[in-house]
Amino acid sequence: DEGLSAAVLKVFVQLYNEGLIYRDKRLVNWDPHFETAISDLEVEQVEEKGNLWRFRYELADGVTYRHPVAHDEDGNATTWQERNYIVVATTRPETYLGDSGVAVNAEDPRYASLIGKDVILPMVNRRIPIVADEHADPTKGTGAVKITPAHDFNDFQVGKRQNLRQINVMDSKAHMLLEGNADFLEGCQPDPEAMTLHGKDRYDARKRIVKLAGEQGWLDGIDQETHVVPHGDRSKVAIEPWLTDQWFADAATLAKPAIDYVKNGQVQLVPKSWENTYFHWMENIEPWCISRQLWWGHQIPVWYGPDFDNFGVEGSNGKTFCATSREEVQKLALEYYGPNVEINFREDRPDSTQDVHPTWGYSKAGQNDELFEVILFRDPDVLDTWFSSALWPFSTLGWPDETPELKRYYPTSVLVTGFDIIFFWVARMMMDGLHFMKDANGKPLKPFDTVYVHALVRDEHGKKMSKSLGNVIDPLEIIDQYGADALRFTLTSMAAMGRDIKLAVSRVEGYRNFGTKLWNAARFAEMNGCKPVPGFDPRGVTQTVNKWIVGETARIAAATDQALQGFRFNDAAGGLYAHIWGVFCDWYVELSKPLLQGEDEAARDETRATTAWALDQCLKLLHPIMPFITEELWGQIARRDTMLVHAGWPALPLDLADPAADAEMGWVIRAIEGVRSVRAEMNVPGGAQVPMVVTGAGDAVRDRLARNGALVERLARLAGIEFADQAPKGSVTIALEDCALSLQLAGVIDVAAESARLKKAMDKLVKEIGGLKGKLANENFLAKAPEEVVAEQRERLIAAEAELTKLEAALARLKDMG
Repeated sequence: DEGLSAAVLKVFVQLYNEGLIYRDKRLVNWDPHFETAISDLEVEQVEEKGNLWRFRYELADGVTYRHPVAHDEDGNATTWQERNYIVVATTRPETYLGDSGVAVNAEDPRYASLIGKDVILPMVNRRIPIVADEHADPTKGTGAVKITPAHDFNDFQVGKRQNLRQINVMDSKAHMLLEGNADFLEGCQPDPEAMTLHGKDRYDARKRIVKLAGEQGWLDGIDQETHVVPHGDRSKVAIEPWLTDQWFADAATLAKPAIDYVKNGQVQLVPKSWENTYFHWMENIEPWCISRQLWWGHQIPVWYGPDFDNFGVEGSNGKTFCATSREEVQKLALEYYGPNVEINFREDRPDSTQDVHPTWGYSKAGQNDELFEVILFRDPDVLDTWFSSALWPFSTLGWPDETPELKRYYPTSVLVTGFDIIFFWVARMMMDGLHFMKDANGKPLKPFDTVYVHALVRDEHGKKMSKSLGNVIDPLEIIDQYGADALRFTLTSMAAMGRDIKLAVSRVEGYRNFGTKLWNAARFAEMNGCKPVPGFDPRGVTQTVNKWIVGETARIAAATDQALQGFRFNDAAGGLYAHIWGVFCDWYVELSKPLLQGEDEAARDETRATTAWALDQCLKLLHPIMPFITEELWGQIARRDTMLVHAGWPALPLDLADPAADAEMGWVIRAIEGVRSVRAEMNVPGGAQVPMVVTGAGDAVRDRLARNGALVERLARLAGIEFADQAPKGSVTIALEDCALSLQLAGVIDVAAESARLKKAMDKLVKEIGGLKGKLANENFLAKAPEEVVAEQRERLIAAEAELTKLEAALARLKDMG
């Protein structure tokens, strides 16, 4: 994209001119298959069964020392062996050719006398020092560590601290590079056997080195072990830490303002716990390798020409020119070379960056009248994709041009992203945003106020989705089967802050049914003539059930607002689900039917208008999560002045609620739910009409039942409601706060048969619970079973114990009937 390319060029050139971008030789993650540096995000950690090889490095100058070989119970050495060698261990024998030191811990008494001495590298015959460094752990392995600064990230840091040589012994394909390798050959006289390794693949070289070590007597032993090996996520080959010339950004300097803005609360991470991760990364940040050896991407805007100031000087890489265009480069080149020079550009990419520095003879221009030709070669590398992604908040708005979009929308408000790219994307947007975007007074402008960090979507057992495991859920297939709305609602309902989402297709199917429930409620409203009434005032309703739904609607609107503002998206979805399915569809639709079908015209009209209003509020609140079904229903219910996406968000004050209506309808619902629950527990046939006796009822209860008795009878499937001082024999009692409801089940169910059924089910559950507890108490099971299997067993135990509690309560009710 031309606009984004312009932004990338401007940023690179400015950072280069400020000294914040530079070229350096450092260790990088190198993919030998694609022959390019890659970022940490493109590295997969793969657990492999391998070996730990122990090698003996002979001490130089005839030095020997006493090494402990036996210890008492307290760990004190009891037997020593005189040795003229030190033992090091490695998982990558092929890198030993590049060793430039051996590290031991200064506190390790075994090697204290050897610090400052040298060893002779087998076959290579390179003299390398024994150094004291905290990287060597006396409790691990032999306590002595071979240091290969050019082929290991930890060793690279040790090498910097100890001033050890960096010796690269591989080429870009991870083949051994020995012949003609000045760094390797310096200071050593390799045996012919060592030079036979030249050109071999690293793994072939590994086998050959181990074989030779065994034959020559410097292989101390081999231990089997499982270790983690980094692999390229695209090539699937092992990554090689490789010393190479690359472009770097001074991330430490850029990170300082980005750290401060989070520390002082000007930018917040939600959940806040992710700030610790952010600070750990940013406060220990390394130079950022921004160059890639690929054929696609933003090409680095640097050209190379002959360096007349250092012509013929060994190590001179030529003169560099960095600018956003050829015209700017030509201007810079003419300023350097003088007027009698013809500047020509070459864009094709040489085989390596070593080929971009011309070395033929030039005279410095301007000393005579000759016209000299200077060819400028463009750097063949491209930029890491995160370099351009870091500019996203402002480059997408037209920067570096001063566009209306940039003025209106920058700074942005909330960034939503996954935790795995906090460092790769979030931190870098912070760095570049604060560096390049300023207000009129030159104060840095942060790219966003808040970063909402969501978790990963895993399979239903908690495993990360992987093609190799065959557990990938394709969202497009889910959408084809259940619709986008169902998938969106599923993910939202499970997006609990800080927890990964365990996605099961069955959950999506359930929320598809939720959409169907809403659709059917809208059809019910249409069939009963419920249309939005212009100017409808929810405060003016008179019917108790209508007052109640108005209050419930105000409460869910406030709860949804609060949940969204707090980034508790699962709470928003859960609350809307409970309100729309449970309160509106299940209760209000049923409770309003007598009014919609009654003879009172005023009550009927009021209920129609209230139903339409309450349904509209549901559609508005649900629209951000389920936009398609809500937009469709919005358009079908009535002619509208605007689409739902442009409609105003509900602003409903909580004082719309009527306490008296809430109390009355709440009591009616609790009574019906209590009866339904007992019917289910007692296995009462669905079509059975059961008499109910109310005891302990005061005037308030009698008044409520006088107004709502017919509703309770119909919805609880009762044969009638009577009042009495005592519950009749053979009944099951439900306690409410101000009375008791007794269902006369004698003659309706077979108490003996039902008791037997419950006992049989309870015995089965007790046996299952015992088995699950035994399994979860087994240390071998907990140690060997996959984490998701253990979690599943724990969930089964919780569910079984909850079911047993319900059955025990039902059996107790049956006993009370006797």
